[in-house]
Amino acid sequence: MRGLDETNNVLYRVGHTAGAQVHTVWRAFVNFAARDNVLEVALGLIIANSFTKVVTSFVSDVVLPVVSLLPLLNRNMDQKFAVLSPGPNYNESKGYNTLKQARDDGALVLAWGMFVETLLNFAGVSLTLFAVAHLYMFVSRDKIIKPTVRCRYCRKFISVQAKRCVNCSTWQDGREDLPGETVHSINSSDGGDHNMRDRAR
Repeated sequence: MRGLDETNNVLYRVGHTAGAQVHTVWRAFVNFAARDNVLEVALGLIIANSFTKVVTSFVSDVVLPVVSLLPLLNRNMDQKFAVLSPGPNYNESKGYNTLKQARDDGALVLAWGMFVETLLNFAGVSLTLFAVAHLYMFVSRDKIIKPTVRCRYCRKFISVQAKRCVNCSTWQDGREDLPGETVHSINSSDGGDHNMRDRAR
C-alpha cells in the first residue's frame, strides 16, 4: 500500500500545482482585461467602428448617388473605370457595363471611381471626427486637440506651451543662443525675478 500512497501523493501534488498555475494565469488575465485603460480602448474601438460605418454609409448611399447625377458621371461612382487591357470577350461597340463584368472577363482595369469613393469616405470620416472633437472640447472644456510646434533645435514636435523641449531639453525662449554668463543669470533667476540687465546685455 506504500506504493499506492506515494502515487496518490504525487498525483495530488501535480494536480495542486496545475490548479495553482491555472488560477495564477486566470487572475493575471482578469487583471489585464479588467483594467480601466483596456476597457476604455475596447469601448472606443467599438464606437469608432460603428461611427465609421455610419459615415461611410452616408457618403456612399446619400452623397455619392447625388453626385452621380452630374452629366459627366451618369452612373454610380464605384462603377466608373477605365479599361487598360480588354479581356477575350470584350465587345468594342458595347464595352463593359460594370466593373465586375470587366474583371470577370479578365480585363485589366483602372478602377478610379472606387478610389475616389474611398477617398471621399476618408475625407468624410476625418472631417466628422474633427467636428466631433471640437464639439467635445467646446462642451467639456477639455482640450483633446493640443497645438504643437517644432523645436527650434531638434525640429521635433512639442507642445506650443512648452518652455523646454521634451526631446533635447533645450529652452525655447532663445536663451540657448545667448552668451554663457547671460544664460547662467537667466537660469539662476527662474525661481524669482529675471535679471533684465543681463538679458539685455
